[in-house]
Amino acid sequence: MHWLLLLAAIVSEVAGTTFMKLSMGFTKLVPSVLLAVCYLISLTLLNLALKGVSVSVAYAIWSGAGTALVAGIGWVLFGERMSLIKIICILLIIAGVAGLNLAEGRREAGNSGSPQLEAQLSKETGVSKDGL
Repeated sequence: MHWLLLLAAIVSEVAGTTFMKLSMGFTKLVPSVLLAVCYLISLTLLNLALKGVSVSVAYAIWSGAGTALVAGIGWVLFGERMSLIKIICILLIIAGVAGLNLAEGRREAGNSGSPQLEAQLSKETGVSKDGL
């Protein structure tokens, strides 16, 4: 479920960024309102996804996938140039996100983190890791 929320957050963020381009610097009302709504939805869904996905992985996927998709939309819908260097950089972003996912999988297979750090954070905030 958390991964579906993250996917929906990505789609909303990409839509918001597309409306940003269409708003022409906030000079067009409807795209300007839609960009604000899409970003609000995106951040809400990202926040909900963080209940089941670590913040480092969720944010990397959200921003990396959003960047790659927006680059594709810029190329297809807005006629932006897609050079070899842009394609290579997008592939590097995807490789970085995949690497974070692999590293996270290894961490979960091992220990779950520092019990001392979790205890200190719980003491300072009054919220336990499981209570989030």
